Amino acid sequence: MKLLIEKINEKAIIPFYAHSGDAGMDLFSVEKVLIAPGEIKLINTGIKLQLPLNTEAQVRPRSGLALKYGITVLNSPGTIDEGYRGEVAIILINHGKEPFIVEENMKIAQMVIKPTLNVEIEEVKELSKTDRGEGGFGSTGM
Repeated sequence: MKLLIEKINEKAIIPFYAHSGDAGMDLFSVEKVLIAPGEIKLINTGIKLQLPLNTEAQVRPRSGLALKYGITVLNSPGTIDEGYRGEVAIILINHGKEPFIVEENMKIAQMVIKPTLNVEIEEVKELSKTDRGEGGFGSTGM
């Protein structure tokens, strides 16, 4: 299975797996951006993707940025659909107490390629019953 990548910025770094067996490949910034505490910024990667058929790319936070600085992917996991051909850009939020500078060529997120299923949708009058029923949001206790 191949992931096709087009560089649209000469500063772009092609994503890669840092270690054998890693689920996610690193995504890199092509720009320097200041993110103030509580602020949301869109960070460009300088790449476009052509995903394999029946897959999506999930954009996820980097645990080190989250733990050390409170920087995370706002819509985690962000979904890149198979048919999207625009630039990959990452929505970052600073949950930390200090301003954070995204540097050019900094690892800002990770991308995991996952299979997708398209299902047939059918409207029904009632769903089947289960032991759980409508229990949610804390229904099993602490």
